[in-house]
Amino acid sequence: MKQLASFLLLFIFTLSVFAQGQNEDPNFKNSPDLKITDVSVVFDSRLSQLIFTIETEGLAGNSTPSAFGKMDGAPVLGYVFPTTLKPEDVGFSTTEGIVALALTSHPDFDDTPLWDENNDRNYANDGVIWHPHWVVLTEDTRVSGGLAVKQFNPDDKNVTLPPTNPGMPMYMDSPGYPVITKENEVRVVVPAYRMSHKTQFNFDAVTAYMQVNASNANYPMLGVYAVYSIASGDLSLPFTVSNNL
Repeated sequence: MKQLASFLLLFIFTLSVFAQGQNEDPNFKNSPDLKITDVSVVFDSRLSQLIFTIETEGLAGNSTPSAFGKMDGAPVLGYVFPTTLKPEDVGFSTTEGIVALALTSHPDFDDTPLWDENNDRNYANDGVIWHPHWVVLTEDTRVSGGLAVKQFNPDDKNVTLPPTNPGMPMYMDSPGYPVITKENEVRVVVPAYRMSHKTQFNFDAVTAYMQVNASNANYPMLGVYAVYSIASGDLSLPFTVSNNL
């Protein structure tokens, strides 16, 4: 928990010094669509599912990135739930970092090869449609947000990813849970067995801008460059799961 606390402290500190990501839409900074007003995770024991919800001031999911035209430098927008879950709870091998459920949109690439989110029978063209990823975030001072999705050496045989991972050398999974955007809410439904039946944990919510790097080894493959809103105000992960009996 000490390492988790140090990550969060660094993250909070860097909020005041964020530099704009190279391809960040300047309208994101003040968009009501990205201003969080409430967050919840509810465990429905009848269906054994957890419902993660972020409420916003504007229309949740209405703002999406514009295509950059290539993977290197591609913008990624996210509604993110940092949690106190362990990487093993969601199918990763043991590692240090913050497990987060990230709902993302990125029109330049599709990293959910098993899922056809826009139901057009093409599994490789719907990256802009809001979809979920489990990720492990780790401290990375090379980017202005101070965090990045944790990478690993592709030859490291000790790393385990869920079989639904998108094939990138990062602690990332593309689990295919349904994401629903309606009015001021964005919601994702997760079966409890896909989280090792962990139904009690702490969490928070942030909206963030990330960017892909595929050419410069001095920077992470997917780093956090800006945070627009934090549900708790200080990223202290104070929220707990409620039960819907």
